[in-house]
Amino acid sequence: MLLDGSPQSHVHPGDPGLLVFEYVAHLALLIDAANPPAPAPLAVTHVGGGALTLARWVEHTRPGSPQIVMEPDAALTAIVRRELPLPRRHRIRVRPVDGLTGTAALADASADVVVVDAFHLGQVPAELTTTSYLADVARVLRPGGMALLNLADEPGLRYVARVVSSLEATGTFGEVVLVATQEVLKGRRFGNVVLAASATTLDVSAIAAQVARAPFPTGLRRGADVGRMARSARPLTGTEPSPSPSPPDPGRWRVR
Repeated sequence: MLLDGSPQSHVHPGDPGLLVFEYVAHLALLIDAANPPAPAPLAVTHVGGGALTLARWVEHTRPGSPQIVMEPDAALTAIVRRELPLPRRHRIRVRPVDGLTGTAALADASADVVVVDAFHLGQVPAELTTTSYLADVARVLRPGGMALLNLADEPGLRYVARVVSSLEATGTFGEVVLVATQEVLKGRRFGNVVLAASATTLDVSAIAAQVARAPFPTGLRRGADVGRMARSARPLTGTEPSPSPSPPDPGRWRVR
């Protein structure tokens, strides 16, 4: 599925476990690392729907998981559900609402995982990375729950550093790690970076093991490296929000 001229979602109708985009695979490996892949259901809230790739994967790997998807584009959802029907007896509920409004309406401690994966015109909306919004995400998480943010940034990762600083500024998230392809982490290209944050300690050893098995050359930043990023940047606030950088023209994503 293409949105705003960019590939946004990929679904194999016969194999919901096939994750073609690397950032979706990174979201999945972080969910697996925090929640061993036993068939126990997980309560997952998705901010941003697209073709429901990750929600389908959660249902495939943990059948019966109660999931809420916030996708304001009701026409898009109707097309997706017509062309790519959801499996029978699923518990995926799509709400035609934006992330800011939809998250505010959720009950406290109602989700094991909150996934923020929303883009408009190729950018992460500014309101979804402010300290106030991230504090609301923390409110929705159950004890031990995890927030996952799919971001996009230029070499240098200055925007990602501001989001890390925002997470720390909430005073709620005790640990943050970054997962991305090695090319993106080494500053060779514009691309996606997935942040995982929890109020409790993340199982970094389990995450590192999943990263080592990733189907793409994948890297992990943690601990002091992430702390330095946070200290080098200003948090994003309601009075000073910022969307992610605009994506470059096709064919110009690589630096060298």
